[in-house]
Amino acid sequence: MIKPLSDRVLIKMKEGEETTKSGIILAGSSKEKPQIAEVIEVGPGAKVEGKIEEMNVKKGDNVIVSKYSGTEIKYEGTEYIIVKQDDILAIVE
Repeated sequence: MIKPLSDRVLIKMKEGEETTKSGIILAGSSKEKPQIAEVIEVGPGAKVEGKIEEMNVKKGDNVIVSKYSGTEIKYEGTEYIIVKQDDILAIVE
């Protein structure tokens, strides 16, 4: 298991839509990079003035992340991204 440190978050990108609203099927190369991800694991929070700052996201949240942010890794055959909490723009409810 991967456990992020500080204010980092382990996320897994959601699959992009393969069909447009009008029913057009998109080829793999024409899909936009998805920006919605699921939070897999959360670090304890950054230390600010000697205190641990509470994280705003939790395991299982769906979030919107900045494009091209974070570090991509592959662990046990699954692709993940580790991002700083600041790279998370919103929680999808």
